[in-house]
Amino acid sequence: MTRTLAHRGPDGEGFHVAVPIGLGHRRLAIIDLSEAGRQPMCNEDRTIWVTYNGEIYNYRDLRAELLARGHAFHSHTDSEVVIHAYEEWGVDCLQKFNGMFAFGLWDGRIKRLWLARDRLGVKPLFCCRLANAFLFGSEIKAILAHPQVRRQLDYQALAYYLGLNYTPAPHTLFEHVRQVLPGNFLLVDANGKQTEKEYWDLHFQEDRWTRKENIYLEEFSELLADSVRLRLASDVPFGAFLSGGIDSSAVSYWMAKNLPEPLKTFTIGFNEPGFDELPFARQVAERIGSEHFEKIIRANAAEILPKIVWHAEEPTADSSMVAVYYLAQTARRHVTMVQSGDGADEILAGYETYQAHTLRKLYKVVPTFFRQGILRPLIQALPVSDTKVSLDAKLKRFAAGAEIGDEAAHGAWRMIFNAGERQNLLLPVWEHSAARSDYLDLYRQAFSRANARNPLNRMLYVDTRFYLPNDMLVKVDRMCMAHGLEAREPYLDYRLVEFAASLPPNLKLRKLSQKKYILKKSMAGRLPRRIIWRRKAGFNVPNARWIKGEMKSFVQDHLSPRAVKDMGVLDPPAVEKVLFAHFSGKAENSHQIWCLLTLALWWRQFQEER
Repeated sequence: MTRTLAHRGPDGEGFHVAVPIGLGHRRLAIIDLSEAGRQPMCNEDRTIWVTYNGEIYNYRDLRAELLARGHAFHSHTDSEVVIHAYEEWGVDCLQKFNGMFAFGLWDGRIKRLWLARDRLGVKPLFCCRLANAFLFGSEIKAILAHPQVRRQLDYQALAYYLGLNYTPAPHTLFEHVRQVLPGNFLLVDANGKQTEKEYWDLHFQEDRWTRKENIYLEEFSELLADSVRLRLASDVPFGAFLSGGIDSSAVSYWMAKNLPEPLKTFTIGFNEPGFDELPFARQVAERIGSEHFEKIIRANAAEILPKIVWHAEEPTADSSMVAVYYLAQTARRHVTMVQSGDGADEILAGYETYQAHTLRKLYKVVPTFFRQGILRPLIQALPVSDTKVSLDAKLKRFAAGAEIGDEAAHGAWRMIFNAGERQNLLLPVWEHSAARSDYLDLYRQAFSRANARNPLNRMLYVDTRFYLPNDMLVKVDRMCMAHGLEAREPYLDYRLVEFAASLPPNLKLRKLSQKKYILKKSMAGRLPRRIIWRRKAGFNVPNARWIKGEMKSFVQDHLSPRAVKDMGVLDPPAVEKVLFAHFSGKAENSHQIWCLLTLALWWRQFQEER
């Protein structure tokens, strides 16, 4: 089980087995590279053991506090801080941790296992209950290595996956494997009794918007700078992902300000026109004086996609994983840790879906007969484009989602297959009621938990608690750890996240056109104006062109009628319809094809080859 995670921890292996507990660990040495940092790690009397993945960024302050309270340390790791913090404060120690983590802690005094996942879900944590055992791991592969684990398909998760392109926690595509939710912990006693508890949630403060903009701006800048500074703690070489967008550029700027030597920055580009961000990244690298590394990629689908699917495993079908995979591979040749700009869009309103919410109100003023009888047919008739974030694709997606309820529309604008398409695709398993599940119900549930009243804040809550940990953070964690590279996200420092939740909405989305307003204002004079105010492009790959070009035979082989029929869960004619529309130019179905292709590759690796 432990060795399936060797890519996450290439620097060593350790075990602790003492009935009824068995703990395994693969080490990625970042802090205290000595043997004292080996895991599983225990306290002085060997009654408490931990296997731990992640970083507690404020561990030095906690260590000093615990030393003052009489605790003895035998290493300089943050892992040992977790043990002594638990001894001192019990499970409430989580409130003191500023970091990303997933760990299993065994308390031999009371025969209890404690599993905990960080507030925002940066690090993954999976578990499985058997008749006579309870299993957990950082990836599903570790759990599947146990001979008693059955691989039955979760039809509800399959329906969600076809709608979303990812598998939302607590689900996985395996019926018996579940995820611990972000901001939650799980207690399991020796009798197998499980208790799950939420220890953190995002709360919006909407009754204290009284301060002036410059006060908010100053505090935001200080928090971001300090978040970056905290994440510089490392005993190994480190650098930054730099796309040339405002998020990663701001992180790289503050990293460079805190370092006596040039920061190493990494970016990738594509040969396809319109998808290359290299000139913007170079401009930022020149401004901050970084040692800059670039790589031009042209994906070999037959070689790389099976590897990506194996690492993504839940599964996840975000095509930008290709870019992150190659970016992490490039960075790992020079460093062991990077900081990235992930999370800024979700806490500061960086997506076009937030603008679409306001535009929808204007669109709905138009009489129904005109919208549905004239506007929608005109939009559907627009020529199909495979350019990056094309206008026709955005308009078609907007018009489709604008006709449903406000909050459901927010989820519909990210839809991969709509309800009718999912029904057609899942025809072979439609008798299972779970296969009829609608992922929009998950969005509705997430909105029902939001404690905000302001519409923008409600959407930010849902994206921070649902979309971010289930898609964006999965992509970064799996693709970086595939190469033994640790990624740290300064925007997801819980102090910064909570501060962003206290901001007036117009400091996040200003006048409909200025997204992430406070971040951009904070970097004025620090980064080139062109970088700060240019339109968000995203980390997209030219998948539509790849699928029509060098990937075509690969797609057709893996999604042939025979291959689809052998899977037994998808309808071959429905799949063929999706492919035909794309290859004939009638539709831009690259996201749908990527979803189906990922599922087919996942099926081959996790269902057939076992």
